[in-house]
Amino acid sequence: MIHRTMRRCSIFLILWTAPLLAQRPPAVPLVTNDPYFSIWSMADQLTTETTRHWTGTPQSLTSFIRIDGKSYRLMGAERNDTLPALPQRGLEITPTQTVYKFGGDGVEMNLTFTTPLLPHDLDMLSWPVTYLTWSARSVDGKNHAAQIYFDASSDIAVNTADQPVNWSRLETKGLRVLRVGSREQPMLQKSGDNLRIDWGYLYVATLPSDDVRLAANDRTRTREDFQKSGAAIAEDAFAEHNPRVRYNPVRNPVLAVSFDLGSVGSQPVSRYVLLAYDDLYSLEYFNRRVRPYWRRNGREAPDLLHMAAIGYEQVMQKCKQFDAELMADLTRTGGKEYAQLCALAYRQSIAAHKLAVDVDGTLLFFSKENFSNGSINTVDVFYPSAPLFLLMNPKLLRASVEPILQYASMSRWPWPYAPHDLGTYPLANGQTYGGGEQSERNQMPVEESGNMLLLVAGIAKADGNAELANKYWPVLTKWAEYLRDKGLDPENQLCTDDFAGHLARNANLSLKAIEGLAGYAMLAEMTGRKSESQQYRAMALDYARKWMKLADDGDHYVLAFGNPGTWSQKYNLVWDRILGFNVFPPDVARKEIAYYKTKQNVYGLPLDNRAPYTKLDWLVWTATLADNPADFQALIAPAYKWMNETPTRVPLTDWYMTTDGKQRGFQARSVVGGLFIKMLADPAMWEKWRQ
Repeated sequence: MIHRTMRRCSIFLILWTAPLLAQRPPAVPLVTNDPYFSIWSMADQLTTETTRHWTGTPQSLTSFIRIDGKSYRLMGAERNDTLPALPQRGLEITPTQTVYKFGGDGVEMNLTFTTPLLPHDLDMLSWPVTYLTWSARSVDGKNHAAQIYFDASSDIAVNTADQPVNWSRLETKGLRVLRVGSREQPMLQKSGDNLRIDWGYLYVATLPSDDVRLAANDRTRTREDFQKSGAAIAEDAFAEHNPRVRYNPVRNPVLAVSFDLGSVGSQPVSRYVLLAYDDLYSLEYFNRRVRPYWRRNGREAPDLLHMAAIGYEQVMQKCKQFDAELMADLTRTGGKEYAQLCALAYRQSIAAHKLAVDVDGTLLFFSKENFSNGSINTVDVFYPSAPLFLLMNPKLLRASVEPILQYASMSRWPWPYAPHDLGTYPLANGQTYGGGEQSERNQMPVEESGNMLLLVAGIAKADGNAELANKYWPVLTKWAEYLRDKGLDPENQLCTDDFAGHLARNANLSLKAIEGLAGYAMLAEMTGRKSESQQYRAMALDYARKWMKLADDGDHYVLAFGNPGTWSQKYNLVWDRILGFNVFPPDVARKEIAYYKTKQNVYGLPLDNRAPYTKLDWLVWTATLADNPADFQALIAPAYKWMNETPTRVPLTDWYMTTDGKQRGFQARSVVGGLFIKMLADPAMWEKWRQ
């Protein structure tokens, strides 16, 4: 797919000429690689406050510019900081890049963060590398002497700031490198939600040049020295008793770099830094440690940095071309507001995963259930995020789905329905949510079984074959039989919207079961099981007719059977058209869309009648039910307004109040990949983008 994309890009770069709408995201993605290496700016201006991990814990990235001997801040803010900020003139967020624009004293400066999450290049997608590029030019007709300073705090390599660190300096494969990591290196010893990594090493690397200075030392000293001289100090902090041992006497050192840009004229002068994190081992999968994907052939950190450096120009070109084409297609499919929501969601969704490889070479793509309960590879988390990966590269979705199929095929999983998760991140050693393997307390039987059948069906449609389904047919049959018996009129059990509590006779959950049965019928047809396909297809059609009677409430359908006057988003119905099941007549979706338009608040459509909160992922799924573009826009516009006005400054939450725009819970989760479902619902777009 990617070579076709690149060949067409010159066309799309011309098409994508309309200026972006004004952007004021709740948080801006800077470094977005995986759940541990994820740094954001949670303010309008990059100089308003310190940068933070997605959990909100400070992980400082700082940058200054010195113009004709006068220093300004470009990034970060410290308490009692008196250094003025260079005025920020603009912000642009595309799928793989964030560009801040500054200007002052006759100089225009762009600071670009590029994380090359290109879905058709799994090597590059797995690189734990973000490029920071500074580009300056004169805009007043004069030449200006300019220097750049950057530092990364050692706090990025520890869970809490009181953990001691060690650092080192090296020159390798044509690069000058600083490295820092925790002294104890407690690899994979912690699991949970509100945690940061404290093993492995943070790297700052640059090309060697006479105008570059690197130093590992106290932040105050390096910054003050730059402000005075235009260069970071050239020496490092050593323990006085043994200068060969880098037991840092500075509690929170920074890895600092400075560049002398020389005389800056009308032509841009650029420099870049590689910011990388090598976790050595990423996950534990059924009690064996597994490597990140990029390390699978014995590569080490110097190899990673070398590949990233020699490929800089090509990476920048690929990212810009990918972004231009994707933004053009998103705009054509759903409009400019939809495109910008997706641009903000793209890196967040991928960075909430870790791409690793099992000992036998099997691809593993595991999500972390950020600020929910910290589960790893949760089925009802990768279900809503699936549209992005079905659209771009189904191999990634399979790398989430197949481990659940393997787990459910083991004798240790005792239940006739699908598991909820594989453990607590980063330990994927078996379900920890609810009753786990021990009891049926707080399981999600209909929810997860329907999710899995639908996702396996989606993978089969994308691949053009049902090989994965055939491989795990006995467990799929078990889940289909469970939905046959329990799915039409579900008992009092949890669904993915478990924050709203248990609900018996849930109409939207019943929809999922019916669509799941239709998916099983499709898979049976694709694997040559004609009789089984006919049986389950007839069952899905019969259940759909019964559903319409059970859920009917005049001008809409109810939240739960037997509860007139209630309503809910029927987002699970979206698969009926996308996967070609067509077990429900089109009028069902049309009736719901017309009703939803009467229930919207200022920031969007509530999830159901019980509370004024919504789920961003489900809202877009629901909007995709509309067969009229104007109806889609009517449901999307309030969500775009929320993105620009929410008072809660966190990486994109998927659960917020539609009345005042405040976060209700969750942040930085992978589920926002579900926003790409509108693209998936366009057969031509799906055919174009999938690999």
